Amino acid sequence: MMSAENRYFIFLSYRGTNFHGWQIQPNALTIQQTLDSALSLALGEQIATTGAGRTDAGVHALVFCAHFDSDKPDINTDKKLLFRLNRLLPADIAISDIRKVIPDANARYSAVSRTYKYYISRKKDPFFETSSWFIYGHLDIEAMNMACKILLRYDDFTSFSKLHSDAKTNMCRIYSAEWIYTYDKLVFTIKADRFLRNMVRAIVGTMVEIGSGKTDLDGFEEIINGKNRCLAGKSAPAKGLFLTEIEYPKEIFI
Repeated sequence: MMSAENRYFIFLSYRGTNFHGWQIQPNALTIQQTLDSALSLALGEQIATTGAGRTDAGVHALVFCAHFDSDKPDINTDKKLLFRLNRLLPADIAISDIRKVIPDANARYSAVSRTYKYYISRKKDPFFETSSWFIYGHLDIEAMNMACKILLRYDDFTSFSKLHSDAKTNMCRIYSAEWIYTYDKLVFTIKADRFLRNMVRAIVGTMVEIGSGKTDLDGFEEIINGKNRCLAGKSAPAKGLFLTEIEYPKEIFI
């Protein structure tokens, strides 16, 4: 019988280009399915992971976390396990750490914050074609950063939520949001306690409309206050989005 005491957090990174997102779904290759299969084979038991969230098809993660239960009490001390897992996994998924946690720790609900980055290329670059959105023409970064300040004043982001999602609430607390220009790239960094499905991509797509002059700052506030996804801009392509950090309370780790 599986012991509820042996719960583990597994930390990984992945390039989402070849996957249909994190969550297992029929007739599609997903990160979760691939990870579960590798863990089950390496540990010799049936493993089912629970992820920190559901990244969409094509979205990448520099840092992702999932939890799983095992009947083995000391997985985190097995130094060869990471090597075995990484040999079993494809080149676009890498395991960095496995840590034992308290029995009720949850990769999704125990997180206190998440950080995403979105990359926009300002010149055509074949080496970043699958990891950034190439946009030709002028973008007003100052206006886009003023829109970031507006975001911080709100907590209902229905206008940037995927339609017909199963979210119980569209309330989020955004801690920081900023655009910076570096090495021919525009980089958007946003940190919040939680994110709605498609939220970052919808915000980026709308802010690009601000940067290109199609929407002004007053219009941006009207979009937020309207609480209607149809008011916001098109979602930015998934390929430019990276989950870069997830914070957990230190006391959940054993």
